[in-house]
Amino acid sequence: MCLLFFGGFTTGKSLDVNEFKAYAKSVDEISTPQEYNIIALGEVTHGNKEFQQLKLEVFKKLVEEHRVHSFALEGDFGGCEEVNQYIHGGEGTLKEIVQKIGFQIYKTEEMMQLIEYMREYNDDAEEEQLNFYGFDMQRIRYSFDALKKECVAEGVDLSFLDNFIIDGQWNQNYSYEEKKDLLMKLKKTLELKEFNGDLIHFVDVLLQNIEVLHRKDTDGSLLRDQYMAENVSWILQKEQQRGNDCIFISGHNEHVAKWGSYDSMGKLLSNQYRYYVIGTNFYKTRCNLPEGNHKRTIQTFYSHDPLAKTAKLAGFKMCWIDFSSLEEGTEIERHADAYTYMGTLGESYSIMNRFLPPSYRMFQPPTTLYDSMIYVSNASPTKIIE
Repeated sequence: MCLLFFGGFTTGKSLDVNEFKAYAKSVDEISTPQEYNIIALGEVTHGNKEFQQLKLEVFKKLVEEHRVHSFALEGDFGGCEEVNQYIHGGEGTLKEIVQKIGFQIYKTEEMMQLIEYMREYNDDAEEEQLNFYGFDMQRIRYSFDALKKECVAEGVDLSFLDNFIIDGQWNQNYSYEEKKDLLMKLKKTLELKEFNGDLIHFVDVLLQNIEVLHRKDTDGSLLRDQYMAENVSWILQKEQQRGNDCIFISGHNEHVAKWGSYDSMGKLLSNQYRYYVIGTNFYKTRCNLPEGNHKRTIQTFYSHDPLAKTAKLAGFKMCWIDFSSLEEGTEIERHADAYTYMGTLGESYSIMNRFLPPSYRMFQPPTTLYDSMIYVSNASPTKIIE
């Protein structure tokens, strides 16, 4: 019964093709209202070229039409600061820089192209330059390195943190309480010396990492979304101080979505800011996924999404649907408002994905989660750069 509920192994039903064509637009035609503080782009998988390419396509459009000057990624906070230094003329190669974002999924040609665009833009910019941020806290190496470098330069004694982190990992000789107490001691020292918020936030990110690792299963996942929302809020406030009232962020669909029943990053941000989110989905994906032992595999899945299937039948390789444009009573509007099958693949794979459609699909109303969606008919796998 569970398999049938999640659509089984078929490709699903479709809607009226002509009606769909009347609302479908190209990605070049994406328009978002000017009054939003945060514009988010989701990716239904981490292992497809098209969803990584969309980051650059949508960001370019926002830079040109909305004067957005910052890009924030579901990537390591400290590692993305290394990227930010690079796009402002820092040393290194593109291949070296993408390695620092903290996750294998970003070691791709598509991410290199995004970073290269930002560096070239800044090289030519006469006024406001672009900035690159990360809002995840699952890695600690680069955040700690940046913190240590700045503290040493400012004459802050960090001898009490000797051997605190070894090879980018917490020293296991320190307990959860000891790690937290030492970082809180450092944070208090920095606050008393009135250091800038950037330096103190590196401490906050390290504290976030400790807390997430300390929690188990669902609690850790919920806390991670909460902390990502806090980090995005910090990024927005930093950009607003520079005179920029809107930022662009990108992460997995499940994080950026405005869930009704789950306190995702997107839901938390939408409760606090003027938040616009573009979701993505595939009709068919050949997705690059990890399968253990540092190996990856290419696996094929169908989302069973009637909107994605209709996009395929209508002849679109990729198209955008603005849910606010759908006329009441139309078939497409009814399906967008109703519980609908959609794909969802993270950075994991097991043999159970072949037998359990619920492991790579969700059943939610698209308009509850997103303001609009981009549909890709045939998503192709990324190639990881070693």
